[in-house]
Amino acid sequence: MADARGAKFEERLTGIVAPEALWFGAPLALAGGIAWGAGAAAAAFALWALGAFVVSFFRNPNREIPGGEGVVVSPADGRVIDVAELEVAPGEKALRIAIFLSVFNVHVNRAPLAGRVVAIERRGTKFLAAFNPDAEALNVRLDVTLETARGARIRFAQITGLIARRIVCHTRVGDWLEQGARYGMIRFGSRCDVILPLGSRPRVAKGDRVRGGSSVLAELAQ
Repeated sequence: MADARGAKFEERLTGIVAPEALWFGAPLALAGGIAWGAGAAAAAFALWALGAFVVSFFRNPNREIPGGEGVVVSPADGRVIDVAELEVAPGEKALRIAIFLSVFNVHVNRAPLAGRVVAIERRGTKFLAAFNPDAEALNVRLDVTLETARGARIRFAQITGLIARRIVCHTRVGDWLEQGARYGMIRFGSRCDVILPLGSRPRVAKGDRVRGGSSVLAELAQ
């Protein structure tokens, strides 16, 4: 359906695990079965354990999305590694909240606010460790710019890391994302940044643990 806000985004990531779990987990399970049949029990258990870990990586839990005017929720599970102002253009600053995702975190990404997608930009060429200060500027990344019903614009980014080299983004320009909508993911360990208008009030600090869709990161500038 579509309305004045744009075409409503339909989530693809709705199961208890993302579809990629089958792609990566099934071959490991099959290889474990072959090893077991060949009498290599240790190898079989190692392959099955690895397969179980891979499936758990793609887990996709439901979350209760908090309400409230201007409440910005986390786009990902992980640890906050930076809450600071940054220059987004000459003479123009914004608030950036950066989240590091380890391989043990849920990697399905969610929309921090409800709004219409007005831009999607891919850039970068490197695959530095996600906590490296240079990763923000140099790593392969995908930025989504969202415009809320009140006209505020925010940007949220999926940034690759040393291991994570695959960004999945299902939304398109013109889509209307509901807050907390599962719009994509990054494989296997990564970083997500949220860039908000200056004056927005952070509700987290460096070192805090957050959960995608349910943890409040900030309150949007009025």
